Amino acid sequence: MAHIVILGAGLGGLSMAYAMRKAARHDDRVTVVSDDTHFHFVPSNPWVAVRWRKREDVDVELRPVLDRKGIGFDASGAKRVHPERNEIELTDGRLLSYDYLVIATGPKLAFEEVDGLGPQGHTASICHVDHAEQAASQWDAFVANPGPIVVGAVQGASCYGPAYEYAMIMDADLRRRKIRDRVPMTFVTAEPYVGHLGLGGVGDSKGMLESAMREHDIKWICNAKTTRVEADKMFVTEYDDLGHERRTHELPFRYAMMLPAFKGVDAVAGIEKLTNPRGFVVIDEFQRNPTYANVYAVGVCVAIAPIEATPVPTGVPKTGFMIESMVSATAENIRAVLDGREPSTRATWNAVCLADFGDRGVAFVALPQIPPRNLNWSSEGKWVHMAKIGFEKYFMHRMRTGGTEPAYERMVLDWLGVKKLKA
Repeated sequence: MAHIVILGAGLGGLSMAYAMRKAARHDDRVTVVSDDTHFHFVPSNPWVAVRWRKREDVDVELRPVLDRKGIGFDASGAKRVHPERNEIELTDGRLLSYDYLVIATGPKLAFEEVDGLGPQGHTASICHVDHAEQAASQWDAFVANPGPIVVGAVQGASCYGPAYEYAMIMDADLRRRKIRDRVPMTFVTAEPYVGHLGLGGVGDSKGMLESAMREHDIKWICNAKTTRVEADKMFVTEYDDLGHERRTHELPFRYAMMLPAFKGVDAVAGIEKLTNPRGFVVIDEFQRNPTYANVYAVGVCVAIAPIEATPVPTGVPKTGFMIESMVSATAENIRAVLDGREPSTRATWNAVCLADFGDRGVAFVALPQIPPRNLNWSSEGKWVHMAKIGFEKYFMHRMRTGGTEPAYERMVLDWLGVKKLKA
């Protein structure tokens, strides 16, 4: 009998728990360790932040659903992983031993890297449902007394889609309130161009997103390093394509939301040969750490080198479909080891992104996510908005009932006519 521990209960961790329980042998134990008693559907946070959704719409209590699947649950949270002795030190002082560990913690939000950034500073966040609820309260005050908005992502960020989504969702909400004309909006991003997305662009993402920004009267500043944020002003340095300082900006705002850079969580950061200097888990082609062969990792906590050097640092996103492929591969590889075989399954690392713009949206498909690609495709329309709503409903149902198959995004690929390229 083996004890398989999954550290983290977000999109990757909970999917991993369900997939691992299905793949493991009958007598193997699967345990989830988290510092939260609930799962929250992060892609819905932009909607929560303008009150298009409530917390309960995107929330699942973990213990009941995991109990139904025969999966153990510990909500103490991890203080430190000790891979050399196969133990996790929990925050309450207990030690939890494992035979196999899957790290699926997601990121640590590095707000502290920019003075004044984040919910404890002067900008809102949509990275966690707690932040989104706080942002919604700030939004209520803002729409009663509107003014300039600054929105985007700081240097080192590795998830740009939600910034574009939130900009457009705010635009849609303001138009519904008939006060959009009172709100100048500026998009600030570390990306070298609009639509880079940390991926070197996907299809015509540059043209499509620039067109959307123009259509919605949103100005933008790219190659931007956010240096500090004050109560009503953001300080930004813009660089040229060679990395030379071009100009500085002082951007006044009454409401601001900037995505932070990501780091690895404290429980694993700084562990030699397990994580890189930013605290992300180093893995091989089978999702396994090269030094600690019984430690695997999936999701945002995985170390992936930037696709290309950019004048201002940008990271690589890990989208839902990419994470699900990591989960499936990891479950199959752990089962192989349990059966005395070597791991052989590789994640596809394909990217499927549905970016909602409030009443329409943009879809991106990159197979694989890292170029060169077999497919490099993008499209837009009202259908994307409806598809994003459908995905939310499907995924929340799946999490509440213990589903294991990443069927929805595969259906999207089939619908888009790329079935032969999805493997």
